[in-house]
Amino acid sequence: MRREKNIDISVVVPMFNEEENAPDTLDRLTKALDSIPKRWEIIVVDDGSADKTRKVVEDYSHLNRWIKLISYPVNQGRGKALRVGFAQAQGKIICTTDADLSYDEKYILQMIEVLDLNPEVDLVVGSPYAYGGKTEGVPLFRLLLSKWGNKILGFAMRGKLTTVTGVLRAYRKECISALELESDGKEIHLEILSKALSMGYKAKELPAILKVRAKGESKFKFKATAVSHLVFSFFEKPIILFGAIGLFMLSLGFVGGTYIIYLWQKGTLNPNRPLMTLIVLLVIAGIQVLLFGFLGTQLVHLRKEIYKIQRENKALEDKINKLPAKIEVEKKEVDYLPSETPE
Repeated sequence: MRREKNIDISVVVPMFNEEENAPDTLDRLTKALDSIPKRWEIIVVDDGSADKTRKVVEDYSHLNRWIKLISYPVNQGRGKALRVGFAQAQGKIICTTDADLSYDEKYILQMIEVLDLNPEVDLVVGSPYAYGGKTEGVPLFRLLLSKWGNKILGFAMRGKLTTVTGVLRAYRKECISALELESDGKEIHLEILSKALSMGYKAKELPAILKVRAKGESKFKFKATAVSHLVFSFFEKPIILFGAIGLFMLSLGFVGGTYIIYLWQKGTLNPNRPLMTLIVLLVIAGIQVLLFGFLGTQLVHLRKEIYKIQRENKALEDKINKLPAKIEVEKKEVDYLPSETPE
């Protein structure tokens, strides 16, 4: 892929079997980006499409040098596609969006404006669930699943964001470059936010309208998405899982204990019944599970401290990498000084 200098905006668009959407998407993005006084590039990552997506994008890239294609033969997931796109993006601001533009291209420009006007903000998240945002034409079941899923996942991480799973985002280059991303699937959106917020980067939400896909087949897979997101929420906040199980066990033990007291008061308590042993086991197990949750929470805090150290190391590494160039410039300036002649 061609390397250009002084790119201001990079828009990374992962595509998988999107030959129907690709022409309209590239036309709309190109027109929108041409309307602002910045140098831009569109990086399309063809994630092993089985249709003519690659051919369509190749044709566009021949007509417009700022549309760039990265392609590989086997589908590996949105996370992989985004990571590949991030690695090649050269813009000071890196935006991501869906291949079918379920979010209008105007939001790309609005996110760029937010970052330009707010130097303290490091990433912008488009949200249909923020005040002023909404959805149009999204099936009720999927809407409820998405809305409540984002509530639960949002509770599991800091930032108080209403949407944590969406692709419509804009990042400062130094923010996304500092993250060591690993996800291959859609959980990459959660991984990015979790690591960025843990490192101290500041996020801001932008209200947006999410529209139902007009062309092509949806890539949404309920089972895989639900499982990956649930696993992430437990990984991010283990007390959710261990706390719920531990409290449930303690509640059963409390109910059983109350029943035993009732039998004792009536004089019908038989200490040899297995109920006594069961109650003791429930209480002990419940306390242990709660302790596991507490231990898991401490490990999460430790992991987030490591992320902060990684950010500091990355910043230090960038400074060190800039030193040779700076020293060379200073050396040349000294070499060009006129020599002094003794009096």
